[in-house]
Amino acid sequence: MKYPYVVLIYYSTQRKQTGNRVIKPKKVALQKQQRANKKHTSGLTAMTEKSLAGRAGHLELLRGGKKDRKEAAIAAAAKQAKKG
Repeated sequence: MKYPYVVLIYYSTQRKQTGNRVIKPKKVALQKQQRANKKHTSGLTAMTEKSLAGRAGHLELLRGGKKDRKEAAIAAAAKQAKKG
């Protein structure tokens, strides 16, 4: 017996990659704790970037490195020369 139609099924060779699931807390106390944790970790990130920039010095993206200190010293010297 022949089928009256042909069904072609194409499967994708690559699967769609999804990101990690974030489960938000529903209790008020846990929401407050998560907000405090988020603020604390952002401060830690800024401090880490600043310390890395201080060591590296050649990274333009990170503030607080050798490049920024040299520019500040040049600006201070120019200001001092104007006064004196």
